[in-house]
Amino acid sequence: MFDIAGELHDWLTEGREFAVATVVSVSGSAPRGPGAALAVDSEGTVIGSVSGGCVESAVYDLCAQALEDGETHVERFGYSDEDAFAVGLTCGGVIDIMVTPVGGQAPVRQVLRAALSAVVRGEPGALARIVEGPAELLGGALLVRPDGSYEGGLGGLPELDRTAAGAAGALLDAGRTGTVGLAAGGARRGTPRTESGGRAYCPGGPTLFVESSVPPPRMIVFGAIDFAAALVRAGKFLGYHVTVCDARPVFATRARFPEADEIVVDWPHRYLRSTGTDARTVLCVLTHDAKFDVPLLQVALGLPVAFVGAMGSRRTHADRERRLREAGVTEGDLARLRSPIGLDLGARTPEETALSIAAEIVAARRGGTGVPLTGSGTPIHHDGRETSAAA
Repeated sequence: MFDIAGELHDWLTEGREFAVATVVSVSGSAPRGPGAALAVDSEGTVIGSVSGGCVESAVYDLCAQALEDGETHVERFGYSDEDAFAVGLTCGGVIDIMVTPVGGQAPVRQVLRAALSAVVRGEPGALARIVEGPAELLGGALLVRPDGSYEGGLGGLPELDRTAAGAAGALLDAGRTGTVGLAAGGARRGTPRTESGGRAYCPGGPTLFVESSVPPPRMIVFGAIDFAAALVRAGKFLGYHVTVCDARPVFATRARFPEADEIVVDWPHRYLRSTGTDARTVLCVLTHDAKFDVPLLQVALGLPVAFVGAMGSRRTHADRERRLREAGVTEGDLARLRSPIGLDLGARTPEETALSIAAEIVAARRGGTGVPLTGSGTPIHHDGRETSAAA
């Protein structure tokens, strides 16, 4: 639901009544992952998508029904070999969708307002909702913040609220979205299933669907060159918070990089030591100048970041590796370096090169191979590193 947070926040501010359909589980190949949402207001206006078009009409009708009867529903959509015209996913996957009415007096309304407001402000938080369990609990919602505090409720059961808040907090800490089952008494049961997993509903107790909202991952581009300007645009398109860093103030200017979130004038290795990074951070070294590259990559390859890539010819790469070995970088750390950066697209222009680099970043993030899908037989959707770990 957070993918349409801005629009839903506006609807709440305007006092609209609506129903929101959220993908809560995916099995096999499906166009959209858990958390994707579609909403319909009382006037029939629709925003968002849950399947890229396959089941949108049926989900629209479910939202209209929920607005009428005020009931939360969970529906499953799959592919029917017997009836090619049946509503389902032609890709062969299975998705579970929860449809929640958000009327003017609905208890969930205030929790959603708080959750969506946090997303719009860029604040981290997790929204936990019951997707399977007793009918009177279905759709109950809890907003959990990083400090462990929470608001809302799951049916007036304090122990259930506390346990759910703990489970949701664990997923929030990892920046994950997924389901987790709770035992009948409220204790956590089993291992949570995150974005890439299928249905993980546990018998005997309610199942939570937890959507986490965390700040966007960082992309730091070192080297204020024309290729960097194109990569900044690609990084923003992919949803990164993009920083450009260069030691030369004449090149690292707002006029040259108007779309960057930050522009830093500093020696790259010194800045990287002082700034915050995490397991989602992408580092792109475009300077291809040994006096910048070697000390920078010494620092970069020692950090637990998602991606470290460096631009340059194969000759530059070989010389760079030699210098890094001489500087004491281990073979294990060198194996993490993606150089020359980018996939083989035959790129020439800055824009084509940025596309090549962005494609490699996505492949690394999602576990893709980078080979053409035509004739390859490889899966279209991969369970990549970002989505495979359980919280």
